[in-house]
Amino acid sequence: MTARVGAKGQVVIPKDLRDKAGIHPGTEVEFRLDGDTVVVASQRRRSELGGRFRGSGMAARLLADRAREPR
Repeated sequence: MTARVGAKGQVVIPKDLRDKAGIHPGTEVEFRLDGDTVVVASQRRRSELGGRFRGSGMAARLLADRAREPR
């Protein structure tokens, strides 16, 4: 599969490859050079609490509490 680089240096990743790699709008990707090959890899990051609640376990307790709620 090939693509052409545009005037601004942009290239479109084909949809079937984006779907297989889990790349969606807003997904962060990493670019790295492997010899003369450019590698694009999706960065899968879990969202975490920040600030004063980081590491408090609050998110896990909230999810457990919500799982106990009747549906």
